[in-house]
Amino acid sequence: MGKIVLSRIDDRLIHGQVMTAWVSYVGGKEILIIDDKVAKDPFLSAVIMGAAPKNLKVQVMTVTSAIDYLKDSANIDENIILLAKGPETFLELFNQGVGIQEINLGGMGSKQDRKKLYKNIAVSDTEREIFRKLVNNGIHVYIQVVPNMESVDIEKYL
Repeated sequence: MGKIVLSRIDDRLIHGQVMTAWVSYVGGKEILIIDDKVAKDPFLSAVIMGAAPKNLKVQVMTVTSAIDYLKDSANIDENIILLAKGPETFLELFNQGVGIQEINLGGMGSKQDRKKLYKNIAVSDTEREIFRKLVNNGIHVYIQVVPNMESVDIEKYL
């Protein structure tokens, strides 16, 4: 049976060399993209799944489906990478009993309601509060775009 080897927030989801580097670094065999909007859009799902390395199993699920899938550990037979666009997804997974130990924050770009958190990562006030909740629940949240970059603990920037 496999396990969760990386839980990552990146609003670009799967993209180029960054994801390839992480897959290799953590030994990922399956990527589970958790996003309600993407899961309900067959065209967008196909585009994103097409960006994944060909040797990986890739699934796109709603948050609810992902919770069911992850809680039934018989479904996970390989090292799995969880990928979501924002922290609210991981808070919901945690609240529903999915064992999230740490979260890698790779990319959250600027939007109208977001302010700079660290370098090119921006968060809204709501997202900042969600990150605080995750950290307060003992989840290690760190910023690291690619494996060979230094890891930065998010706590001191909240």
